[in-house]
Amino acid sequence: MGGAVSAGEDNDELIDNLKEAHYIRSELVEQAFRAIDRADYYLEEFRDNAYKDLAWRHGNIHLSAPCIYSEVMEALDLQPGLSFLNLGSGTGYLSTMVGLILGPFGVNHGVELHADVIEYAYQRLEFFIKTSDSFDKFEFCEPSFVVGNCLEITPESRQYDRVYCGAGVQKEHEDYMKNLLKVGGILVLPLEEKLTKITRTGYNTWETKKIIAVSFAPLVLPKNKDNGKTKIVPLPAMFEVRTLQDLARISIRHTLKKTVGLQQGRGGGAARGGGTGAPKSGPRFKRRRMHRRRMDSVLLANKHMFLNRMLPGPMDSNNNCDAAEEERADEGGVGGGTAEEEEEEEEEREGGELRSEPTVNVLREKILGLPLPEPLKMYLLYY
Repeated sequence: MGGAVSAGEDNDELIDNLKEAHYIRSELVEQAFRAIDRADYYLEEFRDNAYKDLAWRHGNIHLSAPCIYSEVMEALDLQPGLSFLNLGSGTGYLSTMVGLILGPFGVNHGVELHADVIEYAYQRLEFFIKTSDSFDKFEFCEPSFVVGNCLEITPESRQYDRVYCGAGVQKEHEDYMKNLLKVGGILVLPLEEKLTKITRTGYNTWETKKIIAVSFAPLVLPKNKDNGKTKIVPLPAMFEVRTLQDLARISIRHTLKKTVGLQQGRGGGAARGGGTGAPKSGPRFKRRRMHRRRMDSVLLANKHMFLNRMLPGPMDSNNNCDAAEEERADEGGVGGGTAEEEEEEEEEREGGELRSEPTVNVLREKILGLPLPEPLKMYLLYY
């Protein structure tokens, strides 16, 4: 399922396309999508396909199409401090994006059928925490995953504010899924070939909204054991008592983040995306915008000189100027230069790309500069 939007050159362009097609409609969801590079959840040999709006599967590892995840994130109406249950959590890509919105005092649980996929999900989670500059721009609710069949969750398990099921659900399992919700909670699931949003409005009342047509692999039914009983899947504790150390880390990081935000606000850094929100454009995004511009040389009458101007040009889905712009350039006498002139212009553009500096992770630099023992610094960085 997917292919509703054009392929992107990188993660930012994929998000641009999802916004343009109105799959991403809220700022919180956009920030979460921009913070996590979808390609990081692909095996290395398949990364070239990461920015296509298509589902991907390799063995037990599976990712839904970006347009599906967009609709799911929007339908869940996530807010800080909520509890979330991901049934069929897979690579952890969705759970990690959800965790960026839930914040440190939310609950983020996942149930996955395959143990090797959970191992892969924890590897991707560790990679994100240790290498992504975006991680330090959020208050994070780290996901916890358990192995098991989501249809074997203990009946006495606590209920959640938000639930998502990533496999096709038939009508006979609809009530089972609904019972995982608190009153006021939201359940999003593929129900009979439709991505469906169900809101629990009361103890026995519900509101149902069909979102889009989808095609998901069906839920795997539980297998009976030799004694005729199914295996019960225990979920992690809903609310664990946080250690003083954890609470101190959250408080210190929050205080440092506020300090960094104030300093950048005084220095104009906030305008460059240096605040506490997710960066909307990293170095690759800047380079792409730079590549979209063209040099337009206008001959000034009786002056025998050229004025070089940077003009934004309409682009097609392959980042090429459209035919109308090329005709205008020809009429204005532009584009008839020699091969050497064109090569010099290309070198100037490449030089501009090389001069674009990567975004500095100010919070991480601040923590590393504190007069603290190295193990404590690493703990503050979630290492």
